[in-house]
Order: sequence, then C-alpha cells, then structure tokens
Amino acid sequence: MLKRHALFALLCAMPVGAALAAPPAATNATVPAADAARWRSTALRVDILRDKWGIPHVYGKTDADAVFGMMYAQAEDDFKRVELNFINAMGRLAEVQGEAELYRDLRMKLFINPQQLKTQYAASPAWLKKLMNAWADGLNYYLYTHPQVHPLLLTRFEPWMALSFSEGSIGGDIEDVDLKELERFYGKRAYVPLAYAGSDLDQEPSGSNGFAIAPRLTRDGHALLLINPHTSFYFRPEVHVHSGEGLNAYGAVTWGQFFIYQGFNDRLGWMHTSGGGDVIDEYLETVTEKNGRYFYQYGKQQRALKAVDITLPYKTADGMAKKVITVYYSHRGPIVREAGGKWVSVRLMNDPMRALTQSFSRTKARDYAAFYKVMQLRTNSSNNTVYADADGNIAYFHGNFIPVRDTRFDFTHPVDGSNPATDWKGLHEVKDTITLFNPKNGWIQNTNNWPFTAAGEYSPRQRDYPAYMSVNPENPRGVHAVRVLKDAKDLTIDSLIAAAYDSQLTAFEPLLPKLFQDYDSLSGDEPLKAMLGPQIAALRGWDMRFGLDSVPTSLAIYWAQNLADTFGPAAHAKEVLVLDYIANAITPMDRLMALARASDKLAADFGNWQTPWGEINRFQRLTGDIVQPFDDSKPSLPVPFASANWGSLAAFGMTSKANTKRIYGERGNSFVAAVEFGPRIKARSILAGGESGDPASPHFNDQAAMYARGEFKDVLFYKEDVEKHLERRYHPGQ
Repeated sequence: MLKRHALFALLCAMPVGAALAAPPAATNATVPAADAARWRSTALRVDILRDKWGIPHVYGKTDADAVFGMMYAQAEDDFKRVELNFINAMGRLAEVQGEAELYRDLRMKLFINPQQLKTQYAASPAWLKKLMNAWADGLNYYLYTHPQVHPLLLTRFEPWMALSFSEGSIGGDIEDVDLKELERFYGKRAYVPLAYAGSDLDQEPSGSNGFAIAPRLTRDGHALLLINPHTSFYFRPEVHVHSGEGLNAYGAVTWGQFFIYQGFNDRLGWMHTSGGGDVIDEYLETVTEKNGRYFYQYGKQQRALKAVDITLPYKTADGMAKKVITVYYSHRGPIVREAGGKWVSVRLMNDPMRALTQSFSRTKARDYAAFYKVMQLRTNSSNNTVYADADGNIAYFHGNFIPVRDTRFDFTHPVDGSNPATDWKGLHEVKDTITLFNPKNGWIQNTNNWPFTAAGEYSPRQRDYPAYMSVNPENPRGVHAVRVLKDAKDLTIDSLIAAAYDSQLTAFEPLLPKLFQDYDSLSGDEPLKAMLGPQIAALRGWDMRFGLDSVPTSLAIYWAQNLADTFGPAAHAKEVLVLDYIANAITPMDRLMALARASDKLAADFGNWQTPWGEINRFQRLTGDIVQPFDDSKPSLPVPFASANWGSLAAFGMTSKANTKRIYGERGNSFVAAVEFGPRIKARSILAGGESGDPASPHFNDQAAMYARGEFKDVLFYKEDVEKHLERRYHPGQ
C-alpha cells in the first residue's frame, strides 16, 4: 500500500492524459455502461489542479465540462454536506434523521414539487439543461469511482434536482415560514399563541458585509471589492472554475451548487448581503367550511382552497414509516399558520429555472451592462448585491425581486387577504428599485442594514421609495462601516482588509455612557457603589475596541448579553430592537444589576471577572460533523474579533446552545476575500478552518491559525501561478 506522500507524488507525476482509474467491478453492475462511458469521456476533458491550500481550480473545455469537474471536486472535499443540502432542499430530511424533521420537510414540500421541477427541467433552454446534466454526472461519477462512500439517501443524482436549490442560501425564503406555527396548524389544529423568550441578539446575525471602492480612492487606480459573507462556518468552500466558453469565476460556492455564489471573474465581482426589500408577505384568510371543503373570502367571492395531500416518509427504529398531511393553498400560496381565528397564507418567490439561470449567468458577465441585464431576471429574492469591475465602476442593488404593492397597506404585518387590493401587482423593474451606480463619494457599503447610508451623503433617500423596499434598520455594523470608509483614500487590498477588521465595537457607544451616569448617580453608601467600582473603572478606560488581552471587552459583552437575555422578551413585545430597548427603556438599577450578574458569570466560569477576551473567545474545529462539537479541554485558538451584534465588522459568534464555558465561533466570517480589478486580478482570501471537511486531510484546518489572526493568503487566480504552487493535478476519477 502506498504511503500518503508517495501517492500524492505519483498523482502529481501522472500525465494529464493518463487513463482514468477503473472502479471496482461491483459498481459496474449498478450503473448503465452508457453512463459510465459518458462520465469517463467527460472526465478526460476536465483538469483539476489543487493548489497548496487544497483549493480546486477546475478547467474544462465547455461550461458543462467545468461544472462536471466542479461537482466532482466538491464531492471530494465534503460529499456529506453536498448530499445533505439537497436532502434538505427536497424536503427529505426525516428520511435520514427521523420524525423530528417531518415539519421541516413539509415546509420545503409546500413549495418544492419533484414533478414540477421535472417539468421545468424539460422546458429549460438547452444550455442550462446541459449544465444540469453535467451537475448530476459529476456527482454520480464521484460515487461511481468512490464505492467506499455510502450516501445517506441520494445514491443517484438526477439533473432536475439542481432546480430544488437554485440560489445560494439554504432554504432561501422558505425558511422564513415558522416551523412551530406550521406544526401547530397541520399537526394539532389547536391554536395556542406562542410565548416568546429571548431577543434578536440571541444568535449571531446571518448576513454579510460588502464594500466597493472606486478607483479614485485606491492607491493604484483600480476598483476594489470586499467579499465578506457571514454564514455558518464550513457552509461554503473556495473554488475556481474555468472553461473554454468564457467561464472564469473564483469565490465561495454553496456545497452542491454549480455556480460561484459570492466572488469574481477576471472582469468584475459581486458580493451578496442578506436582506433587501420585503419579498415575503402573509395574508389573513377568512375561511369557512362547507361539506368538508374549505373556502376563503376574496372580495365578494368565496374561493375554494386547493387541498393537496403531501406524503412525508420518515425513518424509525423499525424501518421507514410515512405520514400524509393534507395542506391548503389560496391563489397566493400555502396556508402556513393561524392567527386570531384567521388562516394565514404566504406568498414568496418560487421560480427555480429563472433563479438558476440568474445565479449562473452573472458569473459570466463581462461588464456592468451585462451584469445589469442578468439582474433584470429579478429572481435573486433574498439578497442585496455590491458590485465592482475592471472598468472602474462600483454599484449597489438593494434587493432584486421586489413585488409592487398598494402602499396603503402595512406589509410588515399580515394583511387582509379578503381585500383584492392587497395582492401583488407584478414586480418592480430594476431601475425603479433602490440602486447606486458610481456615487460621487467613491465607496459603497452594506452590512444587511438599510441602504440610506450606503454611500454617505450620496446615499438613496428614504422618502423616495415605498417603505416595503427597505425593511431593515440601520445596525451597529453599518455605523462602523461608514466610519472606516468615509475618509478612506489610497486604499490597497491590505488596507481594505484592515478596514474590514477594524476593532471598534460601535454597539457600546450609546450604552456605556448611560451605565457610567447610572453608577455616578449612586449614593456613597449604596453597596453597588463599592461592588462595581473596579468594573466601572475598567470600562471607563476602555477604547471600545476588541483585543485578545482586553478584559473590558469580556466584561462589556457579558454585560450587554445579560441585558439582552433579561429584556429581550419585553423588547420583542414592543417590536423594537433590544439594543434600542436597553438603551432607552430600562432603569438605572437594571443596567447596574446586569453588570453585577455579568461579573459573577465571568468569575464562576473563569475564576474572576478580569478575564481577557482571548481566553474566552475561541476557534475550534475538532471533527467533520455538520454540527460541530466543542470541548473546553481540547485545543482551540484565541480570536480577537467579536459578534456582529456588537458592531464588529469581522463577525465571530456562537449559534448553538452553549454547553461550554468558552465561546466558540460557528457563524460570521467564513470565506472572506478582497479583490483588485486591475489589468491583472489581484486578490487575497481566507477560509474558516480549511477547504476539506475530512479531519484526515491536511486542508481540514490549515487556514485556522491565519483565520484567527485575520491574516489572508494570496489567491492563485492565473493558471501559471497555480502551477507554481501545485499540490496535485488530475482528471476526475484518477
């Protein structure tokens, strides 16, 4: 048996045209010979070059060849994530994880129907059908050549399945449907209002940062783009895909998809941030029952709700079982819950073929006009887009799919479904949505916040647009982003990265002065005066910047989180953000007692409240599990940057329920890149952990230490540079 290093040497030494390894005979019996022959033929037209970081650079003669190789490479790096994403996308999780996932599956199947997807596949243009065919072939060829891999469920991928997951966010808009409410409605049919416990700061925010810089603000006169998605770690690998038909895209790809989701080509780049306009609406339907059928009021009409039986298979200890649930649809969409005696239907974008078309086509756009033309498909429903190109243009699109509505109604809450005036009236043209193109200030930023500070004084004006076009408020990261960009000049890739990792925690700026005022107002004989004196002194001396050695960072974050935990339900009840609530609606004693509780928590967990932030905030990757385990007794790395909740542009937060004393990052900075669009692309990037999901791989954690330091690697965009840092060259199947 060859040792690992000898095997790598052999593979690197193999000529490009070497014969592909034949799979064991056992697999030949389960795969039609014609399929195997087609796969081998395609594989010979594909080269995969792995650089020293394990990043796959996939070269194919055609776009379809490149997609084939791209999917094969993804499967090599983490097949279980590829498969699980599509199990989830098709509403089949309960088949592998049991009855607990039945209503998650139901939620997907309310919108995702295999027969409808097969029909859309059949109706797709020839070029897109070729890509979907190649997508399935690449994954199936991986399974054919890796019989030791045992899929949980999907032993063969069909081309139409690509349409079940056609944009880059898992579940996309569908995941906005509340699972507990869905189960209450279809499970028991007894409505009980749900109690809310928690706050909007309970989880690390999903979303992203995007910065675009015009040439006049850069040292070398070239546009710059910061690509900084805040996703769950290991959610997207780093990939480069190239074809002889003009595809040449680099960036982050969501496991199982065949398009670069956030990235760049040799001419332009795109960064998606979550949350543009209102793209999902709920309708209160007045429903009556007649002879076992349900009808809903629509104007003066009584319309029949469409009843559909959905079969939900699920795994049990004794094998497979199934549950059949009858679901209901109005003309707007499925019924998903009940509220105040009304049934609630939901309407959202569900156009998989056009969404997949847009997702792939933008990666091949060569200039702003071509990119804008792709945007006119209007099927990128969950994202804003920050843009920059080699011609020196920078641009911003606040959303892309924006339904036209009657502004007399407040669509931030369910509207009266019996009134036909509440229906959507088509989609806004891109030119009528909130956009920016080459603003005079020379920079654009978005941090999932509103667009009205996106370009400083040259930002769009809120009064010029209907309220539903922008539903997110300003946030601490937005304040921070404007601050680091407003006086920027002579920017380079490195100084742009430095700005994106600026250590200010802006969320504390309105909070701490009130705490100090509360403390100063205490009488001298108040016990809290002496008890909290050292803590207040530490916070007064703090510059509100994170740092590994910073004790005030630890104290401030534990204090604010305690306030959020305590007052989150009250803030939610008043429909205000918890940061605003704790700044303006609580008593001085509330703030002071939270500081005492935070001090006690730090002392209980770490020995004393004077614990540096780097002892608490850690990066740890122990296994290849989808959901990472954490262990305070196992090795981990200190991380200086903090949760986006506190205004940290470089986001690092824990999302699972903590069973450790330390904080371990799970969401935030994941794949990050900074790009310069000169005559020759220059870029730097970093991944959380590494490219591979296999703990035995040298690329499982090889970027972890750099990630924790905020240190980036050079992107190897050109083939000659990849070859200088080559680890392995091969055809799929070798």
